[in-house]
Amino acid sequence: MLDFSVTFVITLINLVILFLILRKLLFKPVTKLMEDRTRRINDSIVQAEKDRQSARQLQEQFESRLGTAETEAEAIIRTAREQAEAEAGRITAGAKAEAERITAAARARTETERLAALAVFKAEAAALVVNAAGRLLRRELAGAEQLRYAAEVLDQSWAEDHVSG
Repeated sequence: MLDFSVTFVITLINLVILFLILRKLLFKPVTKLMEDRTRRINDSIVQAEKDRQSARQLQEQFESRLGTAETEAEAIIRTAREQAEAEAGRITAGAKAEAERITAAARARTETERLAALAVFKAEAAALVVNAAGRLLRRELAGAEQLRYAAEVLDQSWAEDHVSG
């Protein structure tokens, strides 16, 4: 049958002792090491998920701020454009007013020059009339009284021509 010898029993006892020693020295630390590693991996997975959530929230905030910034930029551009158009209107109105003022001043200066030229013309015409009348009468008319009379006659003639003409 079975023959159990003492060496078999001693080997069996040695195996049990070796198992207990290995269990105490090797299996428990290795098991603990594996559990720690599993825990760290799970913690890393949880942290990665939290980081992904945080990144997603930051991206949403960024996109929201970007949309707000675009809206603000459009408002600033619109305001600047309106201000530029208003300023252009003011400058144009100022330029028109200045042009009208210059035109009015030029017209007034032209009218003044015309009246001065007309006065010179009247004086020269009066002298010519006095000279022509003197030649017709074969005598020379002299003196301020005759020149004044000739000027009055020319003024009356001029006024009658412009009223009727």
